[in-house]
Amino acid sequence: MRDNFIITDDQVRFFNANGYLVVEDVINEEEVKAYIKIYDEFLDGTIDSGKNRADLGEGLGNSKQAENITQIMWPSDFVPDFFSMPYHQKALAVAKQLMGNDIEMDFDMLINKAPFSNTPTPWHQDAAYWINMPDKRAASCWLSLDSATKDNGCMWYVPGSHMKELRPHRFAGKEGGALQCDGTEAEGVFVELKAGSCVLHHGATLHYSRGNSTALNRRAFIVNFRPKSMIDLERSQGFDHGRDGNAADRKVRNETSKK
Repeated sequence: MRDNFIITDDQVRFFNANGYLVVEDVINEEEVKAYIKIYDEFLDGTIDSGKNRADLGEGLGNSKQAENITQIMWPSDFVPDFFSMPYHQKALAVAKQLMGNDIEMDFDMLINKAPFSNTPTPWHQDAAYWINMPDKRAASCWLSLDSATKDNGCMWYVPGSHMKELRPHRFAGKEGGALQCDGTEAEGVFVELKAGSCVLHHGATLHYSRGNSTALNRRAFIVNFRPKSMIDLERSQGFDHGRDGNAADRKVRNETSKK
């Protein structure tokens, strides 16, 4: 990636047409190690995230781990240094280039698939979790801290799905757990990543990942971006993406969002 993380017009056009974009080498090898050290402190409980931690895969798998898919909302609330570290800064720079200078961070989260947890993340569109907003610009930056492959749970996307209405969503397992809609690998493309690289996807892009059938973790760090005016609208309606300590209280909020 070039200095200052300046993406090309072709990359912007690809994102607009397909609803996702790979950006390589967001952080270097030493930086990956630094993030993993902090990440593992969340996983082992050294950093206690309390009710911000939940099992995104509850009711979906039979993992021998404590959680099928570990989700920790708002890790930056527990480690404010994340804001001065390179990932948040570089991801924001790319998001602004993709969507405009009024873009800011809405929320962040960690999602880990432990070794042999074998729990897929169902097909879904992120916007189904969110309130309906008049400005649909939104992107999630999905940073891989491990090599992400088909076997350990790399992302799959349906190109162009962000240009259509949201598909009907329902709970995949227990009520309040992960949402899902209908989708298949046949209509999607998989995106494998090396550690330190990321993929950004639009809030309405249909995506999923397989379970982790390998002996290694699949640690992902996600930062979501949207216009400041829409963040203000969310907060005015009491919607804060689990910041209030209700990470496991998920609902189908939006079935009518378009790009």
